[in-house]
Amino acid sequence: MYITATLHGCLLSCLSSPGAMEDTSRQKSGQSKDTLCSPVPEEPPSNFIHVKLEEYEPADFSTKELILKNAREVCTCTHQTIITFFCRLFPVLDWLPCYKVKTQLLGDVISGLLVGIVAIPQSISYSLLANQDPIYGIYTNFFCNIIYVVMATSRHNSVGSFGVLCLMIGQSVTRHLQLAGYSDDSAGSLLLGNSTSSSNGTSACDRSCYAITVALSLSFLVGLYQILLGVLQLGFVSVYLSEPLLSGFVTGSSLTIITSQMKYLLGLKIPRHEGVGSFILTWIDLFRYIQNTNICDLVTSLVALAIIVPVKEINDRYKEKMKAPFPIELLVVIVATVVSYYFNFEERYKSDVCGDIPTGFRKPTLPDINLFSSLAVDAVPIAVIGFAMTVSLAEIFGKKYGYPVRANQEMIAIGMCNLIPSFFYCFASSAALTKTLLKESTGTQTQVSGLVTSLVLLLVLLWIAPLFYSLQTSILGVVTIVNLRGGLSKFCDIPRMWQLSKLDTVVWWTTMLCSTLITTEIGLLVGVCFALLCVIFRTQRPRATLLGKVSSTEIYEDQSTYKQLSSIANIKIFRFESSLYYANKDYFKTVLYEKTGVNPGLLTAKHQKVEAQANADPGKRKSFFGTRFVCLKQAKKRSGKPPEDACPPSLDMHTLILDCGAMQFIDTVGLSVLKETRHDYKEVGVQVLLANCNPSLRHRLREGGWAGEADSGGQLAFHSIHDAVRFAERWYRVQQEESKDKDALQDAEDLNFQVSL
Repeated sequence: MYITATLHGCLLSCLSSPGAMEDTSRQKSGQSKDTLCSPVPEEPPSNFIHVKLEEYEPADFSTKELILKNAREVCTCTHQTIITFFCRLFPVLDWLPCYKVKTQLLGDVISGLLVGIVAIPQSISYSLLANQDPIYGIYTNFFCNIIYVVMATSRHNSVGSFGVLCLMIGQSVTRHLQLAGYSDDSAGSLLLGNSTSSSNGTSACDRSCYAITVALSLSFLVGLYQILLGVLQLGFVSVYLSEPLLSGFVTGSSLTIITSQMKYLLGLKIPRHEGVGSFILTWIDLFRYIQNTNICDLVTSLVALAIIVPVKEINDRYKEKMKAPFPIELLVVIVATVVSYYFNFEERYKSDVCGDIPTGFRKPTLPDINLFSSLAVDAVPIAVIGFAMTVSLAEIFGKKYGYPVRANQEMIAIGMCNLIPSFFYCFASSAALTKTLLKESTGTQTQVSGLVTSLVLLLVLLWIAPLFYSLQTSILGVVTIVNLRGGLSKFCDIPRMWQLSKLDTVVWWTTMLCSTLITTEIGLLVGVCFALLCVIFRTQRPRATLLGKVSSTEIYEDQSTYKQLSSIANIKIFRFESSLYYANKDYFKTVLYEKTGVNPGLLTAKHQKVEAQANADPGKRKSFFGTRFVCLKQAKKRSGKPPEDACPPSLDMHTLILDCGAMQFIDTVGLSVLKETRHDYKEVGVQVLLANCNPSLRHRLREGGWAGEADSGGQLAFHSIHDAVRFAERWYRVQQEESKDKDALQDAEDLNFQVSL
């Protein structure tokens, strides 16, 4: 509802009185006159001007015409629409022709090389986390980078294996391996062809083959979900994953990942627990079998940690001065592989190693349709977390560097990065935080750097991969744990978060604990539900205050927060800092009665009792409003005070102003509450005014007839608190004058009656 800038002032017809004529004559005699452009503070109530805004006529809306219009735009097939469609679907067609080789190529090549070097050990270590052979992690990072270059709108995101997703994939794969009858001891690293088996497994597909079959089928479903969300323009779903929720989920998942990697650091062979309580059960097994620790793996892990962690800290501290971070992870992996090979750690100390990593590519395969029914639910949280991380990082860097990012296109892009690679033995991926930050800090300009990263991984796939045969799995566990420092560092932010918002901190702790102690999927679900409940709780019991006036201004603020605020005589200004709807209607009335100190229901009963007593004694009869205004605390006292039994309970206000500035909407229940409030207070002689109503609220009030015929001109809903206050003061003055006239007339009648007697 649009509002014109045309303003016109008019005196209310209901307030026309002899006093009003005096006010007009005073203005003509030279006193200050109220204007809309420069209102004069502390204006006398007699100068009240009612501001009325003229509204635009609502535009005719036809759902049928809107659907037909959009259908024509979509179905129109011209040369230009086809080009526009493909440019939107493949953004590379927009930016690649404008690529500046001289200024952008160098930064992209350097960034791509460094990200590729970091991606090598991460690809292998995250494969272990996803319960897959190392080669599949390299496949995943290779294919998804190429697809993302073509379809992404973000220039800085680096996609690939992400620790949290790999953990969730590994949990799903382990559960299906157990259902298929594969045990942890029967793990084999050889790939025996492309065939997939049924859920019970056959000799044609060993444990490793069945594990990747489950993972690629899961990746297919994840990609399908994400593409559907993007096509249906449902990118807004990510807004329900708040920053505290995602932070708590990542931290909880990081603790679970660290727990799952501890057996590799210690060289223990313990079963992988899944489901509720797996975190605690894993630590129980770690302490139960601690005496079987492989000393070689433990020493190697400690040495690697002692080297990697300090260097990573130095990289973070001096990243502004360093042109590129030192690739310590790759260096440690290379040195550890060489040492393990020459000292034969596998045979001499029984250390677990990566084993044979094949080169080249395998023939494409199809996902196992028979697994879709059991994986459909597992794919949902993976899809949600994947697109949430991707869209969040894309928007952060898009805003930082000033280029547009389309959330729905990002969802389609990451969906394609999961759907298409699922035919090439890849598991689910998303934007990775550590690699994205590295990519941004090393001067990337476009997604050409993603192609350079894929070329680095291609070298590994074709020639270098077999050289990692002797790499210990304990080193991979160290690489995984070190890359979780960002998630663990969130514990340091808790005190600051507690100061800013206690509810957000509770959301963080709830999500983190549930993700750790129960399962990651349930933790995410509990976190989302709890965060939504917190929002509902905030609106169900919002803050409610009485307002006071700042001296010599038209500003009204919270009396419980600010000092030196003056109350308006006989007027209460009540602010309810939330929309009014069915969930908080009872709280609204309760806190309103508490703050104003006036419960109209109780007062009405007392008024009825007083009126009954007055009617029993004709000498004490008075009109309702006459008695009402006599008993106001701030009203001028008369010489003859009525008896206490004939006077209703004393009130300290004649007007209640509801500040609706914080109300975004009201539903039908909220409208009914406002009607009841106005009616109840009117019964005890208190008028109710509304202030700061937005256009949609005014429309709802007008259509719902909240004030009936009394508000046919819109006089009971004001554009500002100050206008409502001035109207109330003028209204009270008129009522007092009318009450005096009635009292004088009644006294004259009584006197004439006594004379006649």
